[in-house]
Amino acid sequence: MNPMIQFAFPHVWTAEILSRRPLILPPRHFVYPREAEEVERGALDVMICPAEDEPFLATCALGFTDPSASAGLWSCPDPHQICAVSGGYAYLIDTTNPQHFTHLPLRPVLEVRALTEQNLLLFAGHHTLLAWSTDGEAWQTRRLSWEGLTITGIVGNELHGLGWDLMTDCEIPFIVDLKTGDHSGGVNPASTR
Repeated sequence: MNPMIQFAFPHVWTAEILSRRPLILPPRHFVYPREAEEVERGALDVMICPAEDEPFLATCALGFTDPSASAGLWSCPDPHQICAVSGGYAYLIDTTNPQHFTHLPLRPVLEVRALTEQNLLLFAGHHTLLAWSTDGEAWQTRRLSWEGLTITGIVGNELHGLGWDLMTDCEIPFIVDLKTGDHSGGVNPASTR
């Protein structure tokens, strides 16, 4: 899968996905997550140039080899952050302090959407949605699907989608309030315990 690059939010850095790691590593090289084993196999290497600091190489460990898992770069609501996704593992990196990053708990990330009107970066997994704002995690939904969800549209501050329900073996519609993460529809929360 070719990595996606989407810089919909204003940002104060430049970034480039490298086709291979440089033979001589730059003085500033950061590995995400720090405790990753075999980070080199399939990792996403990104050269990031912050507005007011030296460039650095970000090596983002591969999560999953499944082609349905997302990969790429996105700008974030915070203009100093960059989101790098490698095989469904999402890393939100502070370009002013690259040692400070967040490894999203949603794994794998299957889709990333920039919702500029709502000032959110939206992450979709198999069961839930997670939204990231200027201040960090804005919200995460409860389970919307037993396995796989589809975003069918966004109308104003409502996200519409479908989630598969184990009990009925059907796709069930849901609506998520993009301001709060509250939702109606989707799978029965009582049946997900």
